[in-house]
Parts: sequence; structure tokens; C-alpha cells
Amino acid sequence: MKVMILAGGLGTRLSEETLVKPKPMVEIGGRPMLWHIMQIYAHYGLNEFLVALGYRGEMVKDYFQRFNAMSSNLTVNLATGHSTVHDGQKLDWRVHLVDTGDQTQTGGRVKRLGTWLGDDPTFLLTYGDGVANIDIPALLDFHQAHGKLATVTAVRPPARFGALAMDPAGQVTHFAEKSQVGEGWINGGFFVLDRQVLDYIEGDETSFEGTPMDRLTREGQLMAYRHEGFWQPMDTLREKNYLEECWNSKQAPWKVWP
Repeated sequence: MKVMILAGGLGTRLSEETLVKPKPMVEIGGRPMLWHIMQIYAHYGLNEFLVALGYRGEMVKDYFQRFNAMSSNLTVNLATGHSTVHDGQKLDWRVHLVDTGDQTQTGGRVKRLGTWLGDDPTFLLTYGDGVANIDIPALLDFHQAHGKLATVTAVRPPARFGALAMDPAGQVTHFAEKSQVGEGWINGGFFVLDRQVLDYIEGDETSFEGTPMDRLTREGQLMAYRHEGFWQPMDTLREKNYLEECWNSKQAPWKVWP
């Protein structure tokens, strides 16, 4: 079963970093966000990835082309130009890096990657800017049990601000630092999709979160897997710094791998 990762967006709300690199290549703990996401899936034995490239896609290609050399000891014969990679971190991953267009919408990127699925009847899909300590086998079991075409992971949005309540005169009656009380469920990515979902996507101009998801909902083909654990997007510099702090303190909940 293959994992699609959408890695082609501009990331305009993180412009401090994304002016020079695609958002999934913003580093947390010295590794791109994309690497962290792939590690989550690979921990559960899912190690074939379809990465949808767009903005600055050449940087993603360059990273993976140089991955073994940059993660290992290296001997270079300057006379011949031949390099030998020694030991280091060798990951048993197969990574397909596919150009899907700079302006293509999310649905269009998924549609373009459909030709890379082979005979797989089901695939996984997520965004290149969010991590979670999600139980992937439980997610797959949920999808297979309900028999519908699509599963989206529902998460609680991380509270960005403290919550307070007050009476009509302005007297504060309740104050909670970063409370999530009353927060609803939102789309957290980490989809499981049957390949028939590709037929719900018209073309490059289609946002996956728009017409396809709406139609799946109306037809009763979309189910939500509730994830109560950690989930965190990286939409802003503040969120990037938060993830960096988690990693540096060795308290990164999404690090499910050894």
C-alpha cells in the first residue's frame, strides 16, 4: 500500500521559511518536516511514498538524491569522481518524486499521482505540513471495517490562545491557558482512500477539500476516524518553533519510531 504526500504548496503563512524552500522541507531538529511524516508511516511498515511536487520541487529531489551521502560516512576518489557510501542511516524506503505542477490544486495533485498507484485498490494520503502520533494500523482497520470509499482523520485543533469567560460587566469568570474545551473536530489529513475516489476529482483545478469531499459526504462515502492524541500542523513560524522545542527537549509525541 502506497502513501501519497502533498508537498507542492506555497506555504505563504510561513513565508519566513518558504520564500526559499517548499514548506515540507522546513526543518525540525535538522530534518525536513517531510522526513518526519514519512518516518511515522515507515514505523508501521509503509515505506513506499508518492510525493506530489510543485513549488521548488527540485529541492525535494535534491534532498533525496543526496540522502545516503549526507547521512553517512563517505569516501570520494577525486581522480575518478567515484564516491563510496559507508554505513550511516540507510532507510528501506522507495520514494517517487512526481512533478504535479506549481499551480495545481490538492485534488489535481492526487489525481495526477493516481497513475503511480499500480494495482493498489487502497492508498493513504496526507499533507506535507502536519505530524501526529496516530496509530496507522488502527486507522487502516477502521477504514476496512466500515466499507466506505474514504476515511479522514478527525482531530481537535490545537488551541492557540488562552480561553476566558466574563459577565456582562466585564468581570472575568473563567480563565484557562490554551484550553481546548468546546473545540470542534477538524480535518487532520491522514486519509485512507479507495482508488475510486480518483473519479471524484475532475482535474488540476479541483481542490480535494472542496467538491470531492462534499460529494463523498453527500453520498455517505466519507467516514471520520477520531484521533484524540497529538496532532500539530506547521502553518506559522510560531508552530514551527513549537515543534522545534518539542524535538529538542526529546518530548516530540509524533516520534513513534525508535
